[in-house]
Amino acid sequence: MSPSHSRRHTEADDPHWLEWLTGLVSAGLVLALIGWLGWKALREVSEPPDLSVQVTDTEQASRGFRVSFDVTNSANSTASSVTVRGELIREGLPIEAIEVMFDYVPAESTASGAMLFVHDPATAEMRLRATSFTDP
Repeated sequence: MSPSHSRRHTEADDPHWLEWLTGLVSAGLVLALIGWLGWKALREVSEPPDLSVQVTDTEQASRGFRVSFDVTNSANSTASSVTVRGELIREGLPIEAIEVMFDYVPAESTASGAMLFVHDPATAEMRLRATSFTDP
């Protein structure tokens, strides 16, 4: 045994078996992570953004009606400058149209927003859809 700086403690010349086990497990985890990331990078095909819009809630607001919605991007690439257009249509004619722009909607995720309509969405046909995006 070799003495350390303090006379009360000693260090063993051979590392403890638990140190070896910890090092081997850590090295295995790091190699597995590197292998998984490499496999994903080689196998994954980049898809264009696939955007869908779902209404989550409609409620009366102080000066109209708030329509909350989610934009879901189910593809593996991010969309930026995403525009969502909402229209209220009565008797085949649009009575109100609103656009909301999201800075980005990440790959395989959901972003939330709301539109504030003057007219009651319950009295008209409401259409919400993503109309445009750009590649980041």
